[in-house]
Amino acid sequence: MKTQVAIVGAGPAGLMLSHLLHINGIESVVFEKRSRHDVEGTIRAGILEQDIINLLVDTGVSDRVLRDGEPHEGIELRFNGQGHRIDFRELVDREVNVYPQHEFLIDLIARRLADGGDVRFETSIESVHDVETDTPSLVYRDADGEDAVLHADIIVGADGNRTVTRASIPLADDEARPGDRRVEHINQYPFAWFGILAEAPKTSEELIYANHPNGFALISTRSETVQRHYLQCDPNDSVEDWSDDRIWSELHARVDGEGAEVKDGAIFDKSILRFRSSVNMPMQHGRLYLVGDAAHTVPPTGAKGLNVAVADAWVLAHAVMRFYRDSESDLLDAYTDLASPRVWRTQHFSWWMTQMLHRIPAHTSFQRHRQLAELDAVTRSRAGRTYLAELYTGTPLPRFDGGSVTGI
Repeated sequence: MKTQVAIVGAGPAGLMLSHLLHINGIESVVFEKRSRHDVEGTIRAGILEQDIINLLVDTGVSDRVLRDGEPHEGIELRFNGQGHRIDFRELVDREVNVYPQHEFLIDLIARRLADGGDVRFETSIESVHDVETDTPSLVYRDADGEDAVLHADIIVGADGNRTVTRASIPLADDEARPGDRRVEHINQYPFAWFGILAEAPKTSEELIYANHPNGFALISTRSETVQRHYLQCDPNDSVEDWSDDRIWSELHARVDGEGAEVKDGAIFDKSILRFRSSVNMPMQHGRLYLVGDAAHTVPPTGAKGLNVAVADAWVLAHAVMRFYRDSESDLLDAYTDLASPRVWRTQHFSWWMTQMLHRIPAHTSFQRHRQLAELDAVTRSRAGRTYLAELYTGTPLPRFDGGSVTGI
């Protein structure tokens, strides 16, 4: 069996890449170890940047997001008991759309299957071979437990942070002199998020990011009657450590104040999210290319994970299109260089929001007051608010014109 592009992982990056390749006449096979039911039923929050919405519209996958997504024209930063709105529309004339990631995946899966796409659920990748040649292949085990081999021109690792494809890029022996080998750059955060879903009225029409001496809190929404909230917690905490009364008490303490009061309700889901920042460079080796969480992860504070994954797919799709259309591999060869500036800008923004809003356990009183001064400087200055709005709503995707690339 042979295909042009083999994609491992039916997440946002893998499915978007397959979709973009299809509308440009390029064949792909997508492998996903989970069932379709599990993929579509794993509930995860999602905020889509302006250009990601535009991409869905331009490629015909926007019916539900335009109908059911919630456009947000700003966010609120709260500290010292007061709220400070960042008005995206007024500052940069852009917006974001609150649309859960699983809904995004439901839309793309439906579109790929409607287009006759080859998406193989409950299929695990056993091994990847010959990526340093022009004829790479992978061994997979299908839903019936049978092993088979698929040959491809290009293999794409889009299989998330627990990737099997990334191991095919050898690690560098010396990070100072990596050559073409992989270096993993990691920043571990000394806290986690305690997340809840609750049957409750909306606290706010827009997201609230709260900095408080007790720790960070995020007020978001799922619908008119179901809300998603997060609290900073110790990474060693368990769900059992947090009773409903403790959760609501902390949310009120961290958020309530002038212009805001958390609305209580019945909590029906609790989870703890531990996170870190990581970047694997390079994002390619021979005919193997990494996209999304297989290459990099970000903390959820800036809501960037899905967006930068789709941006990777956008860049790689154009490189693959040039490879088949013009028999040129220049964009494929430059994939890491084309994708990594956005990856690192996203890392910086996510780190910046995280360190500015969370209580850092090792902070001295000086560092705590410096943090509050930073929040004051950002919200007081139009330039500061504009900078935050530009990055939160997303910078435009690169533009490709033949062999030239702009807006990296």
